[in-house]
Amino acid sequence: MTSVPVTETTTRLQFLRTALDSGALRPVARMMQSLHPAEIAHLLESMPPTERALVWKLVDADDQGEVLVDVNDEVRAGLIEQTGDEELVAAADTMDLDDLADIIGDLPETVTQQLLRSMDKQNRARLETVMAYPEDTAGGLMDPDTIQVRPDVTVEVIQRYLRLRGDVPEGTNGLFVVNRFGEYLGFLYITDLLTGEADAIAAELMDTEIPSIPADAFETEVAKTFEDHDLLTAAVVDNRNRVLGRITVDDVVDVIRDAADHSLLSMAGLDEEEDMFAPIVKSFRRRTLWLGINLATAFIAAWVVGLFQATIDKVVALAVLMPVVASMGGIAGSQTLTLMIRGLALGQVERSNARWLMTREVAVGILNGIGWALVIAVIATLWFKSWQIGTVIAIAVTINLLFAALSGVAIPLILKHFSVDPAIAGSVVLTTITDVVGFAAFLGLATLVLT
Repeated sequence: MTSVPVTETTTRLQFLRTALDSGALRPVARMMQSLHPAEIAHLLESMPPTERALVWKLVDADDQGEVLVDVNDEVRAGLIEQTGDEELVAAADTMDLDDLADIIGDLPETVTQQLLRSMDKQNRARLETVMAYPEDTAGGLMDPDTIQVRPDVTVEVIQRYLRLRGDVPEGTNGLFVVNRFGEYLGFLYITDLLTGEADAIAAELMDTEIPSIPADAFETEVAKTFEDHDLLTAAVVDNRNRVLGRITVDDVVDVIRDAADHSLLSMAGLDEEEDMFAPIVKSFRRRTLWLGINLATAFIAAWVVGLFQATIDKVVALAVLMPVVASMGGIAGSQTLTLMIRGLALGQVERSNARWLMTREVAVGILNGIGWALVIAVIATLWFKSWQIGTVIAIAVTINLLFAALSGVAIPLILKHFSVDPAIAGSVVLTTITDVVGFAAFLGLATLVLT
């Protein structure tokens, strides 16, 4: 989904709200006709359900299909529920096959059956090919509509073929060169086709350095391939290297955006597909789970503190300084955790380099621990007029930063091993470990030294 500038969006939202409040729907309809479907989708996601329903009815029928593709899953479900079967069929007829494959599972069964019956045999087969692959793979992202040519065909013949064809798939910047078995050989740029000699053959002009992408490759691998090779288009192939479809850079931009949203929101236990204006009870149910998990981990830390209640009663300064120990460990661990999650998402972190990363982060943790422990020790000694308290908190901070580094590296790897998203659960586990270790180290040492 393409975002629009915040100021522009705000102005449009203000205009829509004013028009809807006054009951003037004609200006709203004119605005919807002037906007790109992605901009309409952005506005719909920015509106409460009642206003969204009114504006959706004013969206041009030719744009509704693309708008449904661009909005998030939860908003899409609401719009589909408000739309009749005939309107949904009409909207789906305007979609590209790869986009239709993304949302066909959200459509009512009656609509799906009607769409399949209305398709010709070739398009139905193409749709089934896309749907055979998970949504987060190259096969699920691809558009099956491609133009393929043989390597021994001349430029003149290809140009004549394209003129007879009449149109090319949107976003086409080149053709795929394949052998008689449909196996990928190379990429023929449109620019080379336009400037090449008429009797030159495709094999002479094609670029064999443009890689193909396996249909079962995950979307993160697709994005990395596009980044590494500066691609605009890539062929998607099966396990026999036969071309199944193509992926264009606009699909990859969507993948990158979705990954960024997921990383940001998952750290708070939220879903990037959640409707910001969802009903209160629905949002309450979704978020209360993570609040409950956080509460359980907080009680674990509180239980550790309770073990040293007698020590805290004797030395009140400990209660004042405890948040310092926990906070330092939490921040240091979060830094490492964030780097690890990013590395895993980009494919930069694997078992082969995990030990090296562990050693590096431990070294950084020790240096940070010693450096900041000295600063904290001086402040605590001057504050409470006790070098013993300064020494205890310095050692505790060093221990906690060491464990924070170890945890920041280990937690994402362990969670990934058990197929748990580190972005969602990592911060909860990390906070528990740094709190428990920090309190136990600080209060345990204080019990030994000060009582």
